Amino acid sequence: MIKVILKTVAFLALLFVMLYVGMNNLQSIDFHFPVAGTSAKAPLRASAALIYFGVFAVGVLGGTILAAGSGGKRGSAGVKAK
Repeated sequence: MIKVILKTVAFLALLFVMLYVGMNNLQSIDFHFPVAGTSAKAPLRASAALIYFGVFAVGVLGGTILAAGSGGKRGSAGVKAK
């Protein structure tokens, strides 16, 4: 129970940082990410806060998928060698 509360508080702290950065970075920027291929020729031009939110959202989704994927080893837990 304490572990869930600490994770929630940490997540809310990250959301606060994201909100703070978004409030103070309203200018448009050029975002170059040539590995993806879409911005290799022409950069994405958007608000710094919007790009920051997109990178944060991708990180949260990736972390969630990685955490959910390490749930356990169900197949070999019930089988015992004789």
